[in-house]
Amino acid sequence: MSTAPKILIIEARFYEDIADALAQGAIAAIEAAGGTFERIAVPGVLEIPAALSMVMTSMENSDDVYDGFVLLGCVIRGETSHYDIVANESARVIMDLVVDADLALGNGILTVENADQAWARARAGEKNKGGAAAEAALQMIRLRERLGV
Repeated sequence: MSTAPKILIIEARFYEDIADALAQGAIAAIEAAGGTFERIAVPGVLEIPAALSMVMTSMENSDDVYDGFVLLGCVIRGETSHYDIVANESARVIMDLVVDADLALGNGILTVENADQAWARARAGEKNKGGAAAEAALQMIRLRERLGV
């Protein structure tokens, strides 16, 4: 990367302890790559696409531009179909935004059956999905630069 990447982490805080674990992994990966980051919080995963869209709009009129984005959150299946709505609709809108705006983005939103699965994926010492999302964003930043997008 020609300069240190500046990444925005958008995190859903519905499961605060899981969000913190995901953020720990993401921050470590960004810092290891020499990048900088900012964090914004939203109530839940369904609010992440709206926040991303708002940030994209704000960047149109600002010198404060992010090179990439890391999205973090967790959706745990419950007794109703709400899980499907949150997981599917947020993913659909995120992908629309990513493709339409050529965003370098790492998606670290967990969709799991239970808290044990969430923790296994969130902890930096285990599956470290927060770190993996940051690595994906960094790789996509490099690809976008290489392609001149």
